[in-house]
Amino acid sequence: MKTVRSNWSDTVLVCAKCSKKLHGGFGPKGKTPLAKALRKHLGLKKGRKGGAGIVEVKCLGVCPKAAVTVVNGAQTREWLIVPEGADLDSVAEELGLGSNPARAASQA
Repeated sequence: MKTVRSNWSDTVLVCAKCSKKLHGGFGPKGKTPLAKALRKHLGLKKGRKGGAGIVEVKCLGVCPKAAVTVVNGAQTREWLIVPEGADLDSVAEELGLGSNPARAASQA
C-alpha cells in the first residue's frame, strides 16, 4: 500500500447533509456552510496542505434541527451539535482548534 502525508494536526468531520438543510447558516451573512466558514475563519488552506483538516462527510446520522453535527477526530466519543449562526470562535475552541491567530493579534 502507498501512503500520502498531510500537514494536519487535527481532523474535523462536518455533516454535509445537516449543512445542506440549513442552506449555509454561518459566516458574516449567514449564508456559508459551516466547514467553509470555519476554514476561512481559522485561515486554513483547503486540502491536505492545511494546518488542520475540516472535511464534509455524507451523513453522521444524528440530524438535529437547525444545527450541524461535527466530530473532532481526536475526540470521537463526543460529537458537537453546532446551532445555526453559532460564534465561530466558540466552535473552534470547543473543537480544540483554537482561534484565528491573526484575528486575535488584531483585536489585542
